[in-house]
Amino acid sequence: MEKIYLDNAATTPILDEVIDAMVAVMKTNYGNPSSTHSLGQEAKTILEENRRLIANELHVSPAEIIFTSCGTESNNLIIKSAVENLGVERIITTEIEHKCVYEAVLEVKNRNGVEVVYLKLNEKGDVNLDELEALLKSSDKVTLVTLMHANNEIGNILDLEKTAKICKENNAYLHSDTVQTMAHVKLDFSQIPVDFASCSAHKFHGPKGAGFAFIRKSTHLRAQIHGGTQERSLRAGTENVVGIAGLGKAFAISVDHMEQFSAQIQEVKDYAIAQLTEKIPGILFNGRCTEKERSLYTLLSLSLPSMNPLIGLQLDIKGIAVSQGSACSSGAAKPSSVLSKILTEEVQQSTTPLRVSFSHQTTKQDIDVLVEALVEILGL
Repeated sequence: MEKIYLDNAATTPILDEVIDAMVAVMKTNYGNPSSTHSLGQEAKTILEENRRLIANELHVSPAEIIFTSCGTESNNLIIKSAVENLGVERIITTEIEHKCVYEAVLEVKNRNGVEVVYLKLNEKGDVNLDELEALLKSSDKVTLVTLMHANNEIGNILDLEKTAKICKENNAYLHSDTVQTMAHVKLDFSQIPVDFASCSAHKFHGPKGAGFAFIRKSTHLRAQIHGGTQERSLRAGTENVVGIAGLGKAFAISVDHMEQFSAQIQEVKDYAIAQLTEKIPGILFNGRCTEKERSLYTLLSLSLPSMNPLIGLQLDIKGIAVSQGSACSSGAAKPSSVLSKILTEEVQQSTTPLRVSFSHQTTKQDIDVLVEALVEILGL
């Protein structure tokens, strides 16, 4: 049975060119990049070439790109170090951040006594930037604002440039989880004054276990992992040279083909919206996911007009991989923590959530198979 993969917001298939680049490094560049001999320095060169590649695209200094294992590590490093080393006393965020941000914020609240303020959300899941500005003006506390660039479940895109401007004018640090947008959306940090951002390679056809943190050097953030001077003393431990080589290759391919890939994926997404709307009466689209200018083109969040906790399993049996709402211990499906904050009780109790996410490898034929399967499962 042919598999249809529609869960690219969770992870993406590694491209053949990326695998080839990683295998070449495994075979010939096995030195420790901290070693002074030639094999070590060859590995070090790979690190620095990929660091420069990323820095050039983001228009930042290579010294501001710190390789990590993933976005989760990057986000934890940034949030916890900002509190412990930059004197942050207050964090302004939302209740629909990625779990690694949400829980890192709770950790510093409980451990360090940091004040946490959650911005209100409208029914579409948008933050109110006027409220953010008012909060920043209301206190002299050293503040970190942490808001994701694009929500990983509903796809809403934050106006990052406007948010950064507000934070800059009010002397607040800004951290943005850019895991869903890095290498998918053009980012120029010389024009957008964010202080911190994060990346995971596996979101754009790179390997799992490789990522980076953008840390603006003027902030003087410090390490959370100690035991060596690697990564400008911000992340001790021998670097994952193979993973970083894969990250760099995937990043270069995604950036070089961004215009082509985005147009291609948007066309498939538009087709999916049209087919789902036509074939499934009563379907709801969550957040801003159908609005091109306000939503990430790789993601579609649905509420299907039926309560069916097994729909993800039923689709999987048919060879279709998608993401469903989380399951509680009783085994009954429930909306994700994101959807529970923006959907009414009535919608939550009468629909089934589904996230469909695309890559440049997704075809309209894949969408046809998905829609046909949903029509059959829903008995339409």
